[in-house]
Amino acid sequence: MTDQLQLAPYIDHTLLKPEATARDIEKLCAEASRYHFYSVCVNGSWVSACRNLLNGTGVNVTAVCGFPLGASASQAKAFEAARAVEDGASEIDMVLQIGSLLSGDLKAVEQDIAQVVRMVEGSAIVKVTLETGILHTEHKIAACKASEAAGAHFVKTSTGFGKGGATLEDIRLLRAHVPVHMGVKASGGIRDTAAALAMIQAGATRIGTSFGIAIVNGSGSKPAGNTKAGPGGNLQY
Repeated sequence: MTDQLQLAPYIDHTLLKPEATARDIEKLCAEASRYHFYSVCVNGSWVSACRNLLNGTGVNVTAVCGFPLGASASQAKAFEAARAVEDGASEIDMVLQIGSLLSGDLKAVEQDIAQVVRMVEGSAIVKVTLETGILHTEHKIAACKASEAAGAHFVKTSTGFGKGGATLEDIRLLRAHVPVHMGVKASGGIRDTAAALAMIQAGATRIGTSFGIAIVNGSGSKPAGNTKAGPGGNLQY
C-alpha cells in the first residue's frame, strides 16, 4: 500500500464553502466513499443528506459548529451541535470563543467548550478549532489546556477561513500541550501528499482538507465539490 492510500483514513474530506450545492455534496460523499476517507466535514444543514448518502459506507459525518468565527452564544453552539448529532453527525468541529481567549478569560473559553461537550457526550467527539493563525504561542497553549479541562477530544488548527492555516510548528506545539489520548487535527492549506505526511509526522492524527483526492493520488485534482475559490482566489481548506 502506498503512502498516499495510507493517508485516506486520516482525512476529513471537507466542503464548507457557502455556495456548495446539493450536487456538490453528493459528489463529496461519493468521493469520500470511493477513497475511504475517515469522514466528510460539512456545514450543519447538509448533515442529514450526508448521513443518507453515506449510509453503509463506513464514512463518518463531521459537522462544524459556531463556524467560522466562534463568537455565537455557547447555548447556541450546544444546540447546533446537538441538532447535528440528531441528523447523523458523529463528530463536531467547534470554534472556540477567540475573543475571550485573547482577553484572557480562560474560564469563559473552557465553559464554552464544556457546554458543547456535555450536550453531545456519548454521541459524538468534539474537536476544538483554535484559529492558530491569529494567536500567539501563549494563547495556543492556554487553548489546549482549556480544551482538555472541558473534556474535548481533539484540538484543531484552523477553520480554513481565517488568517493562515496549519503549520508544522503549530502541530508540534499542540501535540506537546495535549495529553496522548487527545487528537490533533491539522487543517487549513494542506493540499498535497508531502504536506499531509509532514503534518502526521509532526503529530497530527487527522487532516482536514478539500484536497483529499490530490493527497491520496498525488495528482493536481480540484478541491472537493469543485467549488470556486473565495475572493482573490484564496482557498485555505
